[in-house]
Amino acid sequence: MAATHRYTTPEGYGETEIRIQKSRFITYVNRVDSEEEASSFVRGIAKTHWDATHNCYAYVVGRLSEVQRSSDDGEPSGTAGRPILEAIRSRGLTDTAVVVTRYFGGIKLGAGGLIRAYNRAATEGLDAAGQVDWYLHRSLEITADYPAMGKLEHELIATGYEMEPPRFTDQVRWKIWVPNGEEQPLIDLVAEQTSGRGSVEYGEVDYRPRTVK
Repeated sequence: MAATHRYTTPEGYGETEIRIQKSRFITYVNRVDSEEEASSFVRGIAKTHWDATHNCYAYVVGRLSEVQRSSDDGEPSGTAGRPILEAIRSRGLTDTAVVVTRYFGGIKLGAGGLIRAYNRAATEGLDAAGQVDWYLHRSLEITADYPAMGKLEHELIATGYEMEPPRFTDQVRWKIWVPNGEEQPLIDLVAEQTSGRGSVEYGEVDYRPRTVK
């Protein structure tokens, strides 16, 4: 399966609560790295709220959103899990697990009311968690002589790319993460700032939050 150059996940953990017609809807959102982690998150919430009327959930996992699951947990079919899943999908999120715990308040909402309630609960939980875009990056290993260090490091920092602290041996070495396809301008920069005496080696490929536009 082909890799994607970009995907979006929750920035972190989110938790919210709303009340609709006396029912409590408590939403938990978390970033997950696998279906096993998503299932574990769901089980943990269900265990904590063992006395709840329902613990409905949905999750999307995988760089290409390959795994998508949802559960109504006893609510009428299609009124809980599906609206939660749609809240995730509408934002293009993956590696995302959402659980909405409901404590019934005594007033029935009807199918339409349930759909709106679970979608709203999931949406507010996702708002609380925030989101971050991850882009495919390649690491570049930059090596230069000490006389070029000050000016080159200043220019590297100015690019706004993610850069690890320099390592000092017989020369100075930096590891810098560059969005895939944007390597050549940085290679040219190193050549210019070191009068052609610096070197750049290609390293591993990984997803990183993009720090430049």
